[in-house]
Amino acid sequence: MTARVEGRAQRLFDLSFNTDLGPFLAANGEVPLPPYIDRPAGPQDAERYQTVYAREGGAVAAPTAGLHFDVSLLGTLRERGVDSVFLTLHVGIGTFAPVPENRIEDHQLHSEWISVPQNLCEAVELTRERNGRVIAVGTTTVRALESASHDGVLKPFEGETKLFIYPGFQFREVDILLTNFHLPESSLLMLVSAFAGRERVLDAYQQAVTQEYRFFSYGDAMLVMP
Repeated sequence: MTARVEGRAQRLFDLSFNTDLGPFLAANGEVPLPPYIDRPAGPQDAERYQTVYAREGGAVAAPTAGLHFDVSLLGTLRERGVDSVFLTLHVGIGTFAPVPENRIEDHQLHSEWISVPQNLCEAVELTRERNGRVIAVGTTTVRALESASHDGVLKPFEGETKLFIYPGFQFREVDILLTNFHLPESSLLMLVSAFAGRERVLDAYQQAVTQEYRFFSYGDAMLVMP
């Protein structure tokens, strides 16, 4: 296998290969665990570090809020009137990166590929008509839904998003957020602070520390209801 450098953006390279990369990665690659999981990836991670509803390849990390769901729980939610509709998130490598700038407005956030399908848009519209609430599972889902919102109307979208959500952002599509506990200075924590309010988030994190909750990808989650 050979590769050619097509471009570069800081520490990231755009490469083209002379063969299909998928089978090669499946045979030789490892699950890209976050840097704070201080151990080599093992065979169990191929199953554990993945959601039960994953379908499309392309993400460099799991949308970890979804790891809390199994088939049984999804069925229980459906029985209780909570419908599940799915979108595609190719979580980017920058999801774990800190925001180094003193002014977050100066930060250029990494892009991620997303696909918001028509049936999801219709489900959200129907939920609004019934005075229901939209629950986003994970920060990347929030980013995807808000990226696909146009004048308060959710429309099908497929492509890259560079939307950077931080305090002051006006949410249009998401009413409730289920999310894990995130790294300090990360864009994910800034999104949660924008959604819930900085002081509420700090209080929640303090309680999590006091109660010895687990943080990050394999950790606990919180349900945020502004």
